[in-house]
Amino acid sequence: MRKSTSSAKTESLQQSELSGGDLDADAYLLVIDGSSSRRCPLPREGVLFVGRSSDAAICVTAAAASRRHAKFLVVGGEVQVIDLKSHNGTLVNGERLEGSRLLSSGDVVTIGDAVLILRREPRAPDRALVDAGRWRRRLEEEIERAGDYGRPLAVAVVSTGGVRDKAVAGAAAAAALRLIDVLAWDGGAQLVVLMPELGAEAARAATLELLEALAPLAPGTRGGVAAYPADGGDAETLVSGAAAAASIAGPGTVAVAADTAVRHRVGEREVVLADPAMIRVFELVRRLAASELSVLVLGETGTGKENAAAALHHWSARASKPLITLNCAALPETLVESELFGYERGAFSDARAPKPGLLERAHGGTVFLDEIGELPLGAQAKLLRALEAKRITRLGDVREREVDFRIVAATNRDLEAESRAGRFREDLLFRLSTAVVELPPLRHRPREVPILARLFLAEARARGGKPPVELSEAAQSTLAAYAFPGNVRELKNAMEFAAATAESEVVELWNLPDRIVGRGAAATAGGGAAAGGGAAAGGGTPSSPPGAPPRFRPIAEELKELERRRMQEALEATGGVQTRAAELIGMPTRTFVFKLKQYGIVVRPAKRPS
Repeated sequence: MRKSTSSAKTESLQQSELSGGDLDADAYLLVIDGSSSRRCPLPREGVLFVGRSSDAAICVTAAAASRRHAKFLVVGGEVQVIDLKSHNGTLVNGERLEGSRLLSSGDVVTIGDAVLILRREPRAPDRALVDAGRWRRRLEEEIERAGDYGRPLAVAVVSTGGVRDKAVAGAAAAAALRLIDVLAWDGGAQLVVLMPELGAEAARAATLELLEALAPLAPGTRGGVAAYPADGGDAETLVSGAAAAASIAGPGTVAVAADTAVRHRVGEREVVLADPAMIRVFELVRRLAASELSVLVLGETGTGKENAAAALHHWSARASKPLITLNCAALPETLVESELFGYERGAFSDARAPKPGLLERAHGGTVFLDEIGELPLGAQAKLLRALEAKRITRLGDVREREVDFRIVAATNRDLEAESRAGRFREDLLFRLSTAVVELPPLRHRPREVPILARLFLAEARARGGKPPVELSEAAQSTLAAYAFPGNVRELKNAMEFAAATAESEVVELWNLPDRIVGRGAAATAGGGAAAGGGAAAGGGTPSSPPGAPPRFRPIAEELKELERRRMQEALEATGGVQTRAAELIGMPTRTFVFKLKQYGIVVRPAKRPS
């Protein structure tokens, strides 16, 4: 009887698999037949027939075996045994096989007196790296989950220093990580790792283990870690923070994002920078400080223009001389010239004694003109002459006085547009903008928000003589999501408010200003408290752009606030008796006492009856 085409192909495949072709080195059948045993390797893909027939891949001598008794089908690394309607049947682990069954390592197949045992070497889980785009999408999903449920999350960046075989290095890295971690190559020789459910310290320890696994392949490997929300609230900020940390770590070590902050001593103040653009800007400021050029500092209100001006002075050769500051917007137009140039006795009705102006008092030093765009046109002309001639004339005097000063000006206005509109002299603009330093707004420097927030909070608590406090994760994520239209100044004010209102060791959402958290926005948007009640209850955020779907606060935060409020109400109702208060709200006393400390609730002693 002729064999069918499919049977011929199967046998051909079977023989080629067993002749030493594409065999699975980790899987085989241990065949115990009669008085002997042997190992039968399995193919990665293919079919092996079992029976008494001499052309079967696994030939057994058991009398109860049929010529073609069963077959083993290997597909995708999985092994199935299929009974071929044999007369005496096939047993798997002592149970009669009906149709087919998927086998695991150690399963015993019995055919008559013959025993076939599947053996498979333990394999590491399939941890193929994902592509960079998919990795970023996963990171964004995990950030959203971490924010909604208050769970930890970290990102690690590992610089392998030009590893030769990226496939081998990737496999070694994957084997050193947890199953829930996600790994990708992010350009060149840099690995990025998403670590759900790990805080900064745990992620740092995990990254150290990863470096040890990669050390034989890339001895110069170094790592950096950034945690949500302490080091940032979005994917870009976390990755850049971890990358910056990796860039400052030594070989075989791991740095954290907070370590990347650069601190500059500027006179009596300290300037802290973490954003790469700001670090480069202050490198430019240091170079300009060594020159005598006039410098125009641009930036929104509150971006730190006064810090840049102070650095230009204190890092210059004029540091031992005065730094004189004038806010041009703070003076009436009639007083600007007298403040800048000074006056003689009798120059006007209140001039009872001569007074040198700011330019004169700054002799040998620096003049910082803040909000230069507010300077009146008349004063602009005189200032231009003073800059060019280095000579000034006091009001009410005819003598010229030599002055030696350097000018630094700052504005949040577009002076070119002001010049075209005739409100600012073009020649003065050219003279002031010999060098220009532009400061990005805080919303473009998200890595600095958590660092500056912790710094300002610590300084405010210290000034008030209070012990240090920490920012809760909810407070940190709220700060990270806020746009800060008032920039660094607004952040500093918010931390001073938090320092004053914090009642425990942790700053919670209710310790932040309403503007940042979004409280009260619904009432103003809906025409009163009644109109906005629903949005307020849902935690709608006022900073959502018009037409965009509303954003809601994480429900965990609202539940915490509700729980804290109910605990306080219960304490008030029971006169501060904790056991009775716990009973009122159905909470175990131990849990109630623990949460008192957690929420920083101060228990007032019960009043004794008079």
